[in-house]
Amino acid sequence: MSVKVKDMTSGKPMKLIFLFALPLMVGNIFQQLYMVVDAIVVGQGVGVDALAAVGATDWTHWVLLWMILGLTQGFAVMISQFFGAGDIENLRKTVTMSIVLCLGFGVFFTVLGLIIARPTLQLLRTPDDIIDQSLIYLSILFGGMLIVTVYNIFSSILRALGDGRTPLIAMILAGCINIVLDLLFVLVFHWGIAGAAIATLLAQAFSAVYCILSVRRISVLSFEKKYWKLDWDIIKHLCSLGIPIGLQMAIIGVGGMVLQFVLNQFGTTVIAGFTATNKLYGLLESSAISFGFAMNTFVGQNLGARKFDRIHEGVRSVIKLSILLCLAIGGIMILFGKPLLSMFVSSSAQNKEQVLDIAYQYLFIMSCTLIFLYLLHAYRAALQGLGNGKKPMISGLMETLMRVGVSLILPRIIGEIGIFFCEPAAWFGAAVYLIFAYYSEIRKIVRKLETEQADSALQNEQLEEAK
Repeated sequence: MSVKVKDMTSGKPMKLIFLFALPLMVGNIFQQLYMVVDAIVVGQGVGVDALAAVGATDWTHWVLLWMILGLTQGFAVMISQFFGAGDIENLRKTVTMSIVLCLGFGVFFTVLGLIIARPTLQLLRTPDDIIDQSLIYLSILFGGMLIVTVYNIFSSILRALGDGRTPLIAMILAGCINIVLDLLFVLVFHWGIAGAAIATLLAQAFSAVYCILSVRRISVLSFEKKYWKLDWDIIKHLCSLGIPIGLQMAIIGVGGMVLQFVLNQFGTTVIAGFTATNKLYGLLESSAISFGFAMNTFVGQNLGARKFDRIHEGVRSVIKLSILLCLAIGGIMILFGKPLLSMFVSSSAQNKEQVLDIAYQYLFIMSCTLIFLYLLHAYRAALQGLGNGKKPMISGLMETLMRVGVSLILPRIIGEIGIFFCEPAAWFGAAVYLIFAYYSEIRKIVRKLETEQADSALQNEQLEEAK
């Protein structure tokens, strides 16, 4: 199979971004199917308690997973900038140094995850009737962190070079593998919650290998021995881009763990309902994430090419597309949410209706406030594409403060329904900050370039006069 890179410094921004994001949307949907299928098979085949056990691991798992996503997204910014500037030598060095760093981080996160799994579940006061199952599920997922890291860095390399098609194919194939293995391990072999986790890791391993083989086929890259020699300047620059985004994701995840702590106080039924909606939330967010990846690549390449008007036009295009998608997706979830949520709950469960009522309340609130999530991803990705990791990290802090504040205060006033407003509040707070931060940053960059151009013109005039 041929691998095609994409130059996003010319052509209509809206068309480029949409066509680049489209396969990513489909790919992200299949990636979300990992967790969705796990939840459906576990909820239907094992029971409501097992569904709650899966949900009780979400934020703990996401903290490390999102740190990996943040690191690889930051590394991809530097790759896309060198590609946009046509600097092939530094592009090749950056790709190999990114791989080296990610292998190290992958091992570190694997060890860390296995160490913190039980203490974290205990700290969050996971109910006694589900904690053992939660630990089994979480330990298996943490044991495969290196696999997840490898997939994410190689898929990020592909996206940074404008190839959204290959990660899509990898996700579609891996999603199909995951579904088959879930059914086999849980319903045929009766491995329970462990079978769902093992199926997920094996599917992710396939997608990682597929992306590795695809990256090796890209002619503009080279993996000769000389490019594997440690380049500390590039490593330092990569870390300056990736670590702030990783920390930003960690901060968001810690806020989510506080939310999980509060949620756990309401018992297994509420956790199960919350979990069912959270699995659909991944599908709600998939388009926003895809636009974010597209913006990251688009802004990075055009920054490297010094085409600032295109960056502005790209941001406006993403906002228009986001509004249309939010109306469509939100409407579908409001109209058909109940039947979709019922897939996660066994029809024989005694508390089925109670779980579904809780889940739909949460889904309805999120569907009505979805635009804040899309704005958050669009402006955060644009800032990251501009090479600014500090302001997105601050937005992560803002998101966390809103999530923690609402989770600690609102449920005390209006009961368990208060938990359902934590996510929308977090999205809103971060989005408002990021909108102002983006326009401030782009003005600063343009002023700097204008000053450099004016100085250069003055120097040329002086040289002409001297002649």
